[in-house]
Amino acid sequence: MLYMALRKQIFASGEFYHLYNRGTEKRIIFLDKRDYEHFLLLMYICNSMKSMELRYISKNFNRGETIVDIGAYCLMRNHFHILVHEKIEGGISKYMRKLMTGYSMYFNKKYKRTGKLYEGVFKSTHVSGDRYLKYLYSYIHLNPAKLIEKNWKEKVNKNKKLLEYIFGYKYSSLQEYINKKFKILNPINFPIYFKNSLDHKKELFEWLGFND
Repeated sequence: MLYMALRKQIFASGEFYHLYNRGTEKRIIFLDKRDYEHFLLLMYICNSMKSMELRYISKNFNRGETIVDIGAYCLMRNHFHILVHEKIEGGISKYMRKLMTGYSMYFNKKYKRTGKLYEGVFKSTHVSGDRYLKYLYSYIHLNPAKLIEKNWKEKVNKNKKLLEYIFGYKYSSLQEYINKKFKILNPINFPIYFKNSLDHKKELFEWLGFND
């Protein structure tokens, strides 16, 4: 079944989508560790069929049945990426509305500001094939490389510390895959491209351009 929110993108149940957005005027939306951690908490608790008042939600919140499946994510200083599977009709729109509103309220209250935080409605791309879906796992998890080597794709001599940095980055789903402790993720409805952490490492190693 198809669902359409107040946006151009039509979401279809059973399909995969790459969701992303950034701060208005490219502003930084994660200023410290607690900001990242709060967004991650919201990613978990907003993925629920339950109605809730976010200000009363704790880390021990029992969210019950989820409304989307999340296969990968990465938070950067001024933007984020989330790879999702439309689990129920309207799930993506409901999830993103709760997530973005909840974080905006938190951020504006903490930093005593008003006005919009994001660059409009969240962006979305339909994942049209298996090859593209597999590519997005690497694309999303490689985002942190830009924090230490902005133009790493153009570098002839790659810095092998990039891979170490990426695997140690705290605010991406790679940590959940490595430790096999799924909290935000629910990869059951995604293809199994990587059976273990070594498979992840090999794939990212190749994308970074190392041949040895």
